[in-house]
Amino acid sequence: MPIQDEIYIYNTLTRQKEKFVPLREGFVSMYVCGPTVYGHSHIGHAKSYVSFDVMVKWLRHVGYKVRYVQNITDVGHLLGDGDDGEDKILKTARIEQVSPMEVAQAYTRSYYEDMDALGIDRPNIAPTAAGHIPEQIELIKTLIQKGHAYEANGSVYFDVSSFEGYGKLSGRRNQDEMESGTRIEVKSEKRHPSDFALWKKADPNHLMQWNSPWGWGYPGWHIECSAMSMKYLGETLDIHGGGMDNQFPHHECEIAQSESATGKPFARYWIHNNLVTVNGQKMSKSLGNFTTIKDLLKKYPPTALRFFILQSHYRSTLDFSDEAISAAKAGLEKLTETYNRLAQSPVGSGAIDLEPYRAKFRAAMNDDFNAPQAIALFFDLSREINSILSKEGLREQEKSKALDFFDAYAKQILGIIPKAETLASSANPLPKVMELVLDIRKEARARKDFATSDLIRDRLKEAGIEVKDAKDGATWRRID
Repeated sequence: MPIQDEIYIYNTLTRQKEKFVPLREGFVSMYVCGPTVYGHSHIGHAKSYVSFDVMVKWLRHVGYKVRYVQNITDVGHLLGDGDDGEDKILKTARIEQVSPMEVAQAYTRSYYEDMDALGIDRPNIAPTAAGHIPEQIELIKTLIQKGHAYEANGSVYFDVSSFEGYGKLSGRRNQDEMESGTRIEVKSEKRHPSDFALWKKADPNHLMQWNSPWGWGYPGWHIECSAMSMKYLGETLDIHGGGMDNQFPHHECEIAQSESATGKPFARYWIHNNLVTVNGQKMSKSLGNFTTIKDLLKKYPPTALRFFILQSHYRSTLDFSDEAISAAKAGLEKLTETYNRLAQSPVGSGAIDLEPYRAKFRAAMNDDFNAPQAIALFFDLSREINSILSKEGLREQEKSKALDFFDAYAKQILGIIPKAETLASSANPLPKVMELVLDIRKEARARKDFATSDLIRDRLKEAGIEVKDAKDGATWRRID
């Protein structure tokens, strides 16, 4: 069945919104740069992967079959963007006095723990750089054969001058701009300082190295993404995503080496999410404003973190502060209260027209995945629902449709509504128990026995359940 929705995506490559048309009808090939696993994931990772999670969920919701590939960088990512310095994982291994693969495995597990907690779907394929050394070597050999790379003293470099399109993604076309991104001084073994490493010669004591036609060494950072994305998605991808900080040099280098090897466009749509600042400053360990996801989840529920992130468009900077996320948590609680109130409300006689809300949600998501607009309509919907519930209530069928709307869009796509505690199931007797408790409390209030009513409310709060009184009756929710 043909896809009915027309989705428009801001393409970094063309610097404009374009109608999304995949290479194969009904199928989307999507690659997103994953983490370098040398430490616990931080709020910047959360912004990036929540944003791409919502994109994938929406593409699948409208009917596309998405093959989502996200790599794990466990070797080759040097400190800084140049070809000098220490591998990030090796540095952590040296500090913690463990094997580099212990570091990679431990922080890969940590990364997926955080992503699972945030309700982020796992990628279809999650290849590791260390697990695809042969593919990277073969790609490097092809680049040498085609005259785009050269060997020097056991290392291999990509010859930037051999690819006319270098700079088309980032806009850095002249040599001065290219060199400003390399952060290195001229090396004698390079033909030009903007050339980048495909393979690095390793000294005998280097802990992560493999044999190659050029001797023992390890791959550069950029080559892994080209080798793995093309292996699992083909020579031309529909969508390539990542953080804006990866635009240059990482993604620029990916384009150069991939298109030089195949002679074909590498990715048709480039999507870049913007960065996170902390109280207006760039987030970094050196400034002491570095916040891990694990620390955040000790203070805030996962849905509040998703809600905070999605209130800002993925292409906008997200400024993090405790005040900002606390305000987001309070806003989300209002939506959750409406959802719980709706689920618990008695059957009435009213109706609600959900089609305008459905149309606005789809329009927002089809317009470059505009989650902030999609969230805004839920506040409008909540006001209308609360108004109806305070008057005549909703008919059973209307109530069911409204709950389905929240479930489909707020819960499944945006992931901002937690699993309903209020809907009874055989495996969860709590809703039925709470229904009884609130009935007893209601009877106490009718007798003007407010001491008992308040005691029930206070004891429930101590047990982690908040009760709120409204005109049409009391509602309850778990306290996160």
